[in-house]
Amino acid sequence: MFYAFKELEMKETLIIGLFQKSRLYGKAKELDWLLNGQLSQLLKDGDISSKKAKVSKIFTPSLQGVKRLYVVGLGREAEYSFEDANHCFSVVFQMIHQDRKQDLTVYLDSFVSDQVHHHDAAHALAESCMLSCYEVQDYKHKSNEPEKPLQNIYVLTDEDLQEIQASLHVGQVYGTATNSARTLVNMPGNMLTPTDLASYATELATKYKFECEILEKDEIEELGMGGLLAVNQGSEEPPKMIVLKYQGKDTWDDVIGLVGKGVTFDTGGYSIKSKTGIVGMKSDMGGAASVLGAMEAIGELRPEQNVLAIIPSTDNMISGHAMKPDDVIVSLSGKTIEILNTDAEGRLVLADGLTYAKHHGASVLIDIATLTGGVVVALGTETTGTMTNDESLYQQLQEAALETGESIWQLPITEKDKQKVRNSQMADLNNSPSRDGHAIMAGTFLGEFAEQTPWVHLDIAGTAVTDKTTCFGPKGGTGVMVRTLVTFVERFTDNHKS
Repeated sequence: MFYAFKELEMKETLIIGLFQKSRLYGKAKELDWLLNGQLSQLLKDGDISSKKAKVSKIFTPSLQGVKRLYVVGLGREAEYSFEDANHCFSVVFQMIHQDRKQDLTVYLDSFVSDQVHHHDAAHALAESCMLSCYEVQDYKHKSNEPEKPLQNIYVLTDEDLQEIQASLHVGQVYGTATNSARTLVNMPGNMLTPTDLASYATELATKYKFECEILEKDEIEELGMGGLLAVNQGSEEPPKMIVLKYQGKDTWDDVIGLVGKGVTFDTGGYSIKSKTGIVGMKSDMGGAASVLGAMEAIGELRPEQNVLAIIPSTDNMISGHAMKPDDVIVSLSGKTIEILNTDAEGRLVLADGLTYAKHHGASVLIDIATLTGGVVVALGTETTGTMTNDESLYQQLQEAALETGESIWQLPITEKDKQKVRNSQMADLNNSPSRDGHAIMAGTFLGEFAEQTPWVHLDIAGTAVTDKTTCFGPKGGTGVMVRTLVTFVERFTDNHKS
């Protein structure tokens, strides 16, 4: 889809970036000369803009082979960043996608600055194209006439073509994997059961030659995964414990464990959600989707790392068999848990997932889950909440998040918080001490199962889904943290060896 060239016959559609300067320069100046000064005159008259993310479309009958030119404003060059490049590319590609243009040329060098090098711009170009052109796969009746999406993007550059092509590939992989996670999140619960999620993971394993293990209910019972089994008690759908292993090193050590919450629909159980709060709970497997999206990208890019994906999957339903408040369960770790809130179910399945990841040799752990409404109250819908027991590990994840432009914010774990989740007359732990600091209570509870293993918790309850269309795509699943997880894996260094 993306092809890098030094010289090429122009396609009918051409894209060029324009920084805010007093005069045209570089490719823009060359293009202006070919257009007999039309570009500089339009800029002078205010008919095109160089303000950040402003796109102007002009028709160019005087330019051989080119019918239309999209001029993308990039703002002040000194302030231009990788995140800005992503934003600007997304705006123009979404416009071109809506215009249903199939082939186009991009002057890559016009999107480069001292801060954003050619390989960064190439990555941003491909990634933002995949994200902004994403369409929700719905179930509406449609016309038999297929719509033709954007197909070929020809990238013109004076830089090393092999390097640019490699960056285009990585950007495309990041965007495609994020879109795969989006599609999973958008799927209705009756079409994405735990069995369906396990089948999807198995297909990934076959495609990318991962080692795959799918534990069925009888095996889960035999191992004593009481957290996953308790949540599944009210359901007609059997639970699955999904395991994928990617070995990028000669030996199975320095293993990165990614644990994703795979609750395919959440009623809240007997602590039932409201009639409005229950709508959208098909997305409660957003953590699993992010982990599977990350594994897709890892399968494509083949980093020299060892990665373990663990997804405990079930739905949380109500029946005569469902778990009840005041029940006491025994987790895989052996720790007992008093159930005070059946809608605090995600932490129960993740508790077993974290323990099972350690059984499989994980040396560091990252869990990701649509875990609490409390994190939405605390941080809103643009920032993912995080917690950790290891600052050096957290710093690596934070750097990956900064690199990809995904916002995260760290919440604390104190000794008083730990005492609250340990406060139970009947068991070792309780699953929901109070509404106060709810997001912190959930993360602190999970820390009891990470124990001494370096661990980071990601609560994506506010960021896994968006209710508005943006330049990066339609409302619905966002695929949040896929790119951060992949970048973290690629950059990972284990600082915890004895």
